[in-house]
Amino acid sequence: MLKFLMQGYIININRVKDEDLIVTILTQNNIKTLYRFYGARHSTINLGYKIDFESQSSIKSSIPQLRSILHLGTSWNGDMGRMFIWQPFIRLFYLHLKDIGTIDTFYFDLLEECSRIWHKQNPKRIAIEAYIKILEFEGRLRDDFICFNCEEVIEKEITLIRGFLPAHQKCAWNNAFEFLHVKKLFELKSSIDLNEDEIETMWKILQEGF
Repeated sequence: MLKFLMQGYIININRVKDEDLIVTILTQNNIKTLYRFYGARHSTINLGYKIDFESQSSIKSSIPQLRSILHLGTSWNGDMGRMFIWQPFIRLFYLHLKDIGTIDTFYFDLLEECSRIWHKQNPKRIAIEAYIKILEFEGRLRDDFICFNCEEVIEKEITLIRGFLPAHQKCAWNNAFEFLHVKKLFELKSSIDLNEDEIETMWKILQEGF
């Protein structure tokens, strides 16, 4: 049996028969799908945890086993408010990357960066700024501010839809944002000028999916 030691973030957990789990983990270069057999003695795992683990091939299953788990905890893992934001945020990575095997280190490094500062700032702001970085990395950031609907330049009365696609408010009928606030977010990856209402609205849009 082959064994591999690595670290990663748990981005999805599915329960199967007899309390066994299928766990999806984002590592530095891969999305790993592993099988965790239920046992009397085992480490507690949860969505969003960063873990040190062992992947072990098995003749009993086509899916490698998840073994030797060590939770690499942070100071804010016990803060329920921050965890309630971290978990839906990190699950978006699963929905976005689940069909990809090998990935760029960008995604793991981005989660590392977010984790380091999650306790210092409003985590919704961190998530929004991180998503802008994802859009830029993937070439999907519409910083030309061309309305997705009418294809005319937006100069004011801007709104955003899923994927942070910009539109005139009259074209999408969503909540309006201050144009300069969105422009600064897109250009500098900074949410400092966004007010709390704008942050809440963007967080709801973000939760629709990457």
